[in-house]
Amino acid sequence: SQAAKMKLKHNINPVLLQFINFIVLVYSLVTYIPWYILSGSKQAIAKAKQVKARPVNNKPGGAYRSVNSLHCLASVLYPGCDTLDKVFKYAKTKYKDKKLLGTREILKEEDEIQPSGKVFKKVILGKYTWLSYEDVYIKAVNFGNGLAVLGQQPKTNIAIFCETRAEWMIAAQACFMCNYQLVTLYATLGGPAIVHGLNETEVTTIITSKELMQTKLKEIVSQVPLLRHIITVDGKPTTWSEFPKGVIVHTMASVQAMGAKADTGNKQPSRPVPSDIAVIMYTSGSTGIPKGVMISHCNIIAGITGMAERIPNLGEKDIYIGYLPLAHVLELSAELVCLSHGCRIGYSSPQTLADQSSKIKKGSKGDVTTLKPTLMAAVPEIMDRIYKNVMNKVNEMTSFQRNLFILAYNYKMEQISKGYTTPLCDSLIFRKVRMLLGGKIRVLLCGGAPLSAATQRFMNICFCCPVGQGYGLTESAGAGTITEVWDYTTGRVGAPLVCCEIKLMNWEEGGYYNTDKPYPRGEILIGGQNVTVGYYKNEARTRKDFTVDENGQRWLHTGDIGEFHHDGCLKIIDRKKDLVKLQAGEYVSLGKVEAALKNLPLVDNICAYASSFHSYVIGFVVPNQKELAELARKKGFKGTWEEICNSPEMEKEVLKVLAEAAMAANLEKFEIPVKIRLSPDPWTPETGLVTDAFKLKRKELTAFYQTDIDRMYGKNVK
Repeated sequence: SQAAKMKLKHNINPVLLQFINFIVLVYSLVTYIPWYILSGSKQAIAKAKQVKARPVNNKPGGAYRSVNSLHCLASVLYPGCDTLDKVFKYAKTKYKDKKLLGTREILKEEDEIQPSGKVFKKVILGKYTWLSYEDVYIKAVNFGNGLAVLGQQPKTNIAIFCETRAEWMIAAQACFMCNYQLVTLYATLGGPAIVHGLNETEVTTIITSKELMQTKLKEIVSQVPLLRHIITVDGKPTTWSEFPKGVIVHTMASVQAMGAKADTGNKQPSRPVPSDIAVIMYTSGSTGIPKGVMISHCNIIAGITGMAERIPNLGEKDIYIGYLPLAHVLELSAELVCLSHGCRIGYSSPQTLADQSSKIKKGSKGDVTTLKPTLMAAVPEIMDRIYKNVMNKVNEMTSFQRNLFILAYNYKMEQISKGYTTPLCDSLIFRKVRMLLGGKIRVLLCGGAPLSAATQRFMNICFCCPVGQGYGLTESAGAGTITEVWDYTTGRVGAPLVCCEIKLMNWEEGGYYNTDKPYPRGEILIGGQNVTVGYYKNEARTRKDFTVDENGQRWLHTGDIGEFHHDGCLKIIDRKKDLVKLQAGEYVSLGKVEAALKNLPLVDNICAYASSFHSYVIGFVVPNQKELAELARKKGFKGTWEEICNSPEMEKEVLKVLAEAAMAANLEKFEIPVKIRLSPDPWTPETGLVTDAFKLKRKELTAFYQTDIDRMYGKNVK
């Protein structure tokens, strides 16, 4: 079984193991009946086994809908609230003085000199200070009016290029109220991509932070001729002389002050209608220059309606930690779900998230420890990192501690796969691991890229909470599917949300058909109110990716390949762009190769590459520094980190490890990488080699490693 494959290996004396198993069996029998009666898990087990979505007709390729929306797709969160300004007004009236947005105060900043001579900035942070729903509403109204004073017109574009923080959400709400079209750009986009987005949308105003103004905007502002106003959210910036004439820098507070004084009494504000564009979101897509996705008010509302339905008992007791980029549809949707349900949102960043994070001074508290969130969203890259860090710690334990952890882990895995809980293990063994995320997480939402089964199961076990895997695209307003919290199966992304329906379209080239047995397979098409308007100023691409059927239903062609299981849950099995035909005619799915090898302790990241002019697969690997250094020591190889990575001898050693893992994952011989390049430098969004959700940018990686590709394909393989 899949659970057996994911069990951790121990080295316990067989006789002792028999005795421990006997004790566990007795314990399970004694506790089963009271647990079954008291915990309400009967319902959870029954729900997990239920059918979650059904096809609306019996034809092959018929659309699947959630059993909760078979006859009518959901599109509105609250009656009459059909635009985002109405949703916020409803929430403000309902939750008036309740806390909404929280930010930690910076008590102290200091430079820490490393042994290598590098200087790291470290911070000591205080408590969270909160703005209520009423506070945020007033700030947003004033900011929107202030922007009008600066000349911003309804239905015109305004850009935000800023880190995830309370001011981002305040600015967004101001734009939603005044019907300004918010252009969002990732803070990690490269210069040319930012220039492209700002010029394509013809913005005259950009909202940013002092840091990003100095590091990113300063160099490119002369290439954006229409720019007139820069608004910094965090106080007065230091001016610089080389700033172009005609551009005025304001602080957010000064614009809010203008808005508070402005006489708006006799002017009827221009409120949005559901079909108006709320956001033009630039995706740092894994191919080419970023595309601006036009998302209307009704698209976002339909999407968050679907998402909210999958989180049970969502409400005022919940605290969400916001640290992913708000320019990413996953984070924006998650925060709007929280805002509309009375939850608190505490802001953070990847550098200050946990006690061990890079900017937190040793001995002081990270954001999760202070905030103790109940809800959190994460991309697989972050979950994979937590998984590897904890497993490294387990390997450093004494033999007794390690075996105890492994026994508890394997026992809990077995119990979870049957639908049972393990309160004793949770409080005695996994409590410490759980504290890494504050100790109160009840739902972890994962999206942005596929999550491996091993990492998902690890998070279920060690953090004692369900991991909701979701699937959605910017083009579907982030909505598509999310797993039910009581569904503990791995590797699937759940049933369609109540706001949309999903069908599979035949893809002949890849050999996927919606008549396949046992599961129908094909390209995933998403239909519903959440499917967006299209790409900004890109009619040709819009026509290619979006279609409208005879009933007027809008469909998004995702390019992902999926299969529907008997209970109506979807599994992503391939991607059209990832399929490469080798010289001899075999098809290789690069994503499948990467998924099989990515979770090795030795591998921090991997990109498989294949060419139709050659007969074998090659790869670029970012090795784990600790693991590779240890392997080099075992093999007697001495040298600097760069020398180890550039060594043909070490490449061969890593290839052996990859080949073993590939065989264990049942990859075909032609799918196993034959040559690799070890990269001494990690791939981060700043390098431009991965997106903000850490998805591989194949085109950029190919260009970056072109000389290595030529080398690896230039010689005959022995």
